[in-house]
Amino acid sequence: MSIDLSSMSRSELVELKSQIDAAIKSAEIRERQEALKAAEAAAAKYGFALEEITGGNQRGGGKKQKAAAKYRNPNNPEETWSGRGRKPHWVHAALTAGMDISDLEI
Repeated sequence: MSIDLSSMSRSELVELKSQIDAAIKSAEIRERQEALKAAEAAAAKYGFALEEITGGNQRGGGKKQKAAAKYRNPNNPEETWSGRGRKPHWVHAALTAGMDISDLEI
């Protein structure tokens, strides 16, 4: 199947693009369903339900838990930091003042 895109108008190309996007989405849904059925069959082959193996979370898009706090601001105990991401200003200030990061540990 060959389509001569150069002879199509912009509106025809836009319509074709929307049809292609819809077809891709439909194919993705269909393939996900097929993959889920195959995974369920594979789990059943070993005597398990897929939920038992995946912990009930088949989508993998569940909410992630917030990382536990590892450090606390000695001047304001309500301010904590997990040690991940950028250091808060109070950590920078404490380190600049000569404190060791271990002094801030909870």
